[in-house]
Amino acid sequence: MAKRVQLVLNKDISKLGKAGDVVDVAPGYARNYLLPQGLAVHTSPGILKQVERRRELERQRLAELKAEADVAKKAIEGKKISIAKQVGENDAIFGTVTTQEVADSILAATKQTVDRRNITLPDVHKLGTYKAEIKLHPEVTATLEIEVVPA
Repeated sequence: MAKRVQLVLNKDISKLGKAGDVVDVAPGYARNYLLPQGLAVHTSPGILKQVERRRELERQRLAELKAEADVAKKAIEGKKISIAKQVGENDAIFGTVTTQEVADSILAATKQTVDRRNITLPDVHKLGTYKAEIKLHPEVTATLEIEVVPA
């Protein structure tokens, strides 16, 4: 079996790894593609220290993002927001409650900005109380009560 070459990736490469990963590849692949394209560099003690430092900074950054999401969850969780809608017969509302309306209501009520694409709503076609899920972080999800009231 041929000897493998150890490299550190400079860019994300599908089916191989992300930037900063240490990978073992075939010598020809390294010599003919990865190194000339500037996609990877040979490993050395200095390069490996840089990689470890980058990983530590990334871990800290992700921990800070999770902490911010926890703070936002505490501010949002347990709140009840009201959204006023035009009402027809049998308490049926005209249109539906949109995620943008929910995001705007959250901003008004808690001063927390939430991306509307991270809000999951049930189908809202009548007056009443509904629960919405808000994904603040891959590991942090908040639930919010939404009351649909007549305008």
